Amino acid sequence: QVQLVESGGGLVQAGGSLRLSCAASRSIFSSYAMRWYRQAPGKQRELVATVTSGGTTYYAGSGKERFIISRDNAKNTVYLQMNSLKPEDTAVYYCAAAGGGTTHWGQGTQVTVSS
Repeated sequence: QVQLVESGGGLVQAGGSLRLSCAASRSIFSSYAMRWYRQAPGKQRELVATVTSGGTTYYAGSGKERFIISRDNAKNTVYLQMNSLKPEDTAVYYCAAAGGGTTHWGQGTQVTVSS
């Protein structure tokens, strides 16, 4: 089982940047596809970005041109660099690891963007 812990959230003004981190518990992390999701209150959880075990990245929605997902397999960590943040980006951000027929979820980190 892979345990995930997100960090790096906080309060930022519109136009600012944050880098989220998600640390996994073991080196088997390198064989998992890693994803970032977000969920605002009263909204459905939505996919933000994916990085495959081979390093290929995919983006969804408004994050396509503003966000960058990356992974450091030596540190068992995945990152989400978020630039040009907007109030609409306010949400709890979750990382997820998909592999071995299961998906593991972190506890989430709050991102709040003020106007």
